[in-house]
Amino acid sequence: MHVELDAEYRQLREECGLLGRERGIVAVTGPDGAEYLQGQLTNDVEALEVGDGQYSALLDRKGHMQSDMRVLRVGAEEILVEVEGLAREAVVRHLTMYSVGRDVAVADLSNERAVLSLIGPRSVELAGTAALAQNACEATAVAGVELVAAGSADGIDLVVAAADRERLRGALLEAGAVEVSPAAAEIIRIEAGRPRYGAEMGAETMPAEAGIVERAVSFTKGCYIGQETVARLHYKGKPNRHLRGLRLSAPAEPGAVLRLGEKEVGRLGSAGVSPALGAIGLAIVRREAEPGAELAVGEDGVTAEVTALPFG
Repeated sequence: MHVELDAEYRQLREECGLLGRERGIVAVTGPDGAEYLQGQLTNDVEALEVGDGQYSALLDRKGHMQSDMRVLRVGAEEILVEVEGLAREAVVRHLTMYSVGRDVAVADLSNERAVLSLIGPRSVELAGTAALAQNACEATAVAGVELVAAGSADGIDLVVAAADRERLRGALLEAGAVEVSPAAAEIIRIEAGRPRYGAEMGAETMPAEAGIVERAVSFTKGCYIGQETVARLHYKGKPNRHLRGLRLSAPAEPGAVLRLGEKEVGRLGSAGVSPALGAIGLAIVRREAEPGAELAVGEDGVTAEVTALPFG
């Protein structure tokens, strides 16, 4: 473990780390915004009040993911959809295409907004904001900078105008936050067993395979794209693949083939070296790779013990 990374990990676990995110921000505005998204996304957008937020997903008609996302109801007629940067174009294209005929506007704000994450137990204290439940949001100001704050699993995220990003960053560092690397934040995510689009999840993934149904899918709302496949799998079937943790015998590169005996059962999604747990990773693997099974990782003799999530 690199000394700096070890120190960053302790900062995230014990104090507060600051990380700039590469995220796509899409604004959906207008009187039909919530109703429109209700028919596109997997979760119950219409149930959100101003200040509420939720985790959700956008699927294709076969139930495969185009993106996961955080949906923030920031105003009566304004909703922000926050996605991984690599999924931004597909999400903007889809939401724009299907909005024809609705009193709704879809705008890609990715170049106009920035996301700074505060991660760790002192996040709210250093931001000086109200404590927010995960995905809840509020318009507020930090160090005189107006922004939208949103609760996260590990702290608080601040969505700010790109022009104000450096001013806000400087104020947070002055308040006591310490800048950390994406690699350190990834270790926290992997330990928690949270999949990421572009790593474990992709265009071939169904929500049930990624283990996100409980957080991302409503089975009581109206119809949405891909609903039939998701509901059928939930009520009548079992996914052929599952998100699992991997305890690695040595560090390994994401994308490495995973084999159970001679059979390929998946590919390594994310990996890192945790100061607490050693070399670990996440992957979506075939269901025969059950917790306790030993997998071969790549071609260099590395092995992995399959484990249930989150890591114990």
